[in-house]
Amino acid sequence: MKNSSGLDKIHGNNTAFMNINKVILVGNLTSDPESRTTPSGHAVCSFRMATNRIWTDKGSGQRQVKTEYHTVVAWRKLADLASKYLTKGKMVFVEGRLETRSWQDQSGAKHFRTEIVAENMQLGPRTAASGAEAQSRPFDPKPQSAQPTDEEIPVIEEGAEEEIDVRDIPL
Repeated sequence: MKNSSGLDKIHGNNTAFMNINKVILVGNLTSDPESRTTPSGHAVCSFRMATNRIWTDKGSGQRQVKTEYHTVVAWRKLADLASKYLTKGKMVFVEGRLETRSWQDQSGAKHFRTEIVAENMQLGPRTAASGAEAQSRPFDPKPQSAQPTDEEIPVIEEGAEEEIDVRDIPL
């Protein structure tokens, strides 16, 4: 049987059409990550990041910038890495999927939040600006040699793991 678009309808066979839920972002953190542990003991870390879209307005010739803000949630090992290495202002590459969750507050109002669930994450390059930023922070008693080098910072790709129960997400 053909549908109105001319594509064959195949009932019960999802191989005919591919669904993709993939997000790739490169941007800067707008605040330090927030880490916590679920009641079942899973590490979870969330952070906000900003991405910029830059274009030239055809009418005026003026350069335009639009900033979008995203909430990213990392689980388990990726959460540990995010909380350890990410700080406000740092550039980060995030690859993941969109996920919308809903909950009801005490007054009965239903809320929705769409977030990016990180499946892969990589720190951006170290720049002179990030070095200057580190110098303006309060004194850190750890010696400089204790700071990891870019080669020591692991990149973890989350494989297929058990499904996270929505009830485990602390609100």
